[in-house]
Amino acid sequence: MKKIVIINGHPNRDSFNFGLVKAYKEGALQSGAEVREITIADLQFDPNLQFGYQKRMELEPDLLKAWETIEWADHLVWIHPVWWGGLPARTKGFIDRLFLPGIAFKYRENSVWWDKLLKGKTGHIITTLDQPGWYYRLFYGRPSINQLKKSTLVFCGVEPVKVTYVGIIKTSDEEQRTRWLTKIKGLGQKQK
Repeated sequence: MKKIVIINGHPNRDSFNFGLVKAYKEGALQSGAEVREITIADLQFDPNLQFGYQKRMELEPDLLKAWETIEWADHLVWIHPVWWGGLPARTKGFIDRLFLPGIAFKYRENSVWWDKLLKGKTGHIITTLDQPGWYYRLFYGRPSINQLKKSTLVFCGVEPVKVTYVGIIKTSDEEQRTRWLTKIKGLGQKQK
């Protein structure tokens, strides 16, 4: 049985992203997967990595529990909007505070190389946009995907990481949103 964690990076409970989380979860549960959720908006933590890597900040209980869930999972599904080309601030803070040396990766002594401590896990990024996915990719270079996929997940050993774009959100109607929810539920059923 596949163990999946869905990490919801949208701060607004009324957002379409919460509907996408629900659809993916329904599909994954129907396929027999075990599913847990991390809703970043509900976590109590300081998103500011105040000292960088020079001095370790103690992880708050919600971050410790979130990390236990990430370690438990085989497959990490990130659902978030793209704002100003990047991740919402609280989602970025979640990554800054949690994906730390010695936890998610480990620098090798006297080397430019590192050990990837999340090897064996796979990932999927489902991101909402107010522009077509092809436009975000071709004209902006998809900075949020580069940051989360390449510079965080793959860096820490999570691979492969698939990407699904959902948009244009701001001009979508109920019929289009229903099609997207059906598509995301199907991805959950395939456990991708």
